[in-house]
Amino acid sequence: MTSSAKAESHLPFLKISPLQLKTELLAGLTVALALVPEAVAFAFVAGVNPLVGLYAAFFVGLITALFGGRPGMISGATGALAVVMVTLVSSHGVEYLFATVVLMGIFQAFFGLMRWGKFIRMVPHPVMLGFVNGLAIVIFLAQLGQFQISTGEVSGHGSVGGEWLPWPELGVMLALVALTMAIMWLLPKVTKAVPAALAAILVVSAVVLGFGIETRSVGDLASISGGLPEFHIPMVPLTFETLEIIIPYALILAAIGLIESLLTLNLVADITKTRGGASKECVAQGAANIVTGFFGGMGGCAMIGQSMINVKSGARTRIAGTVAALFLLFFIVVASPLIEMIPVAALVGVMFMVVIATFAWASLKIMHRVPRQDTFVMIVVTVVTVMSDLAVAVIVGVILSALSYAWNAASRINARVDTSREGWKAYRLEGPLFFGSATGFGELFDVQNDPDDVVVDFINSRVVDHSGLQAIDALGAKYREAGKRLHLRHLSPDCIGLLEKAGDMVEVSVLEDPEYGVAVDYGDLIREPVKD
Repeated sequence: MTSSAKAESHLPFLKISPLQLKTELLAGLTVALALVPEAVAFAFVAGVNPLVGLYAAFFVGLITALFGGRPGMISGATGALAVVMVTLVSSHGVEYLFATVVLMGIFQAFFGLMRWGKFIRMVPHPVMLGFVNGLAIVIFLAQLGQFQISTGEVSGHGSVGGEWLPWPELGVMLALVALTMAIMWLLPKVTKAVPAALAAILVVSAVVLGFGIETRSVGDLASISGGLPEFHIPMVPLTFETLEIIIPYALILAAIGLIESLLTLNLVADITKTRGGASKECVAQGAANIVTGFFGGMGGCAMIGQSMINVKSGARTRIAGTVAALFLLFFIVVASPLIEMIPVAALVGVMFMVVIATFAWASLKIMHRVPRQDTFVMIVVTVVTVMSDLAVAVIVGVILSALSYAWNAASRINARVDTSREGWKAYRLEGPLFFGSATGFGELFDVQNDPDDVVVDFINSRVVDHSGLQAIDALGAKYREAGKRLHLRHLSPDCIGLLEKAGDMVEVSVLEDPEYGVAVDYGDLIREPVKD
């Protein structure tokens, strides 16, 4: 890539058509409007002032939009992080939260510099589908609190208590939500000049204000009026006791934030048919949270709902995310009276359409076509995402997938048994030799009845781990005790490296064919197969 191309990839403002620029600006405005109630709600979840959530949405959104690994992604204050923060804030206060967010950012930047973001590739596709479906359900549940009189106790998934609004008010809310969704569904069939979500918000707001309809507005959630964020060093003692308090929280928040961000990165990359830089995103998320912690923000990560709004509105560059953050700051400092007049129902309707677009409906059709273990993993990840949190769900899904793979691989170990003209017996292995198949490997051999020379041919197999080495060593010991010789052939270079590194830990009679290749022509050696 030339230097000019590199500059263009980081500065999309240099070359962009007027039509695309208009799309990016309008998408950014739409995202900014949708960010306001989310940031306020998650600030309440964390037990902090709404401005702490709004400042976090501004800084995290701006920095990741400019320097993140995936143009088109939107980041801000999220519920997945807020549910972890609430315990820290209630126990030690908001200043400890700011210090934790700074340390969280340092951890994330370090993970990115170490290029550990690549490990997101280890997340299987069924886990991704479960993550998407679970998060769609979480976004849906988070909106239900807007239909209740009191949110009661809150969690990262929305309201857990409270009574539904009385019918006249509830009916108005439902009608306005339905109107918003109808506009978002119909408008793209007529024109794509204006993002459907923005048009829906403006039309529903005009209807409510024009007809004087009594319904909840953004201002009923909280005042979003404030000044410019100020630099603020967290007021916590610089002691080991402070580190003992904040390090566990910082590590958990860093892990949750990166998992959600990297999974969202993959999702956006799939939708836009482009590639994103995982490690670069880690560094950007880390830098954003470091800055946020020093400016009185609660920290954040990628937001799948707002990212979906952005890409569905046609945004493909860094402009929309940058503009969204700047619009959000403009709302806080200048335009808060106008933003507080927007009906909550319009924003809820937008998020409901996001839920419909986010949920992987195709996964319901393929459940009976894919392996049962994949369907099981998908369902478990979805349920755990809704009942617990994203990080736990992904970890559970990866573990289940790994165990499923290990079980399937373990069942594939087998051997074709042949005898040579010289009377040697050859076991041609099929399948990997690792912890899951070590027991089955040992059961393939008939030590007592085998001839004096036995060949184990690894041309269609490989030794994967220490358990495989131990299985070979145990087999060699059995043949030595029986006064017989064990010959290992066709080991791949990495398998030989494992044996050489093991040294005295593994003792076999003969290690033949040290270079990967055929030392002898098995076509001349092997007679008819002998049944074992």
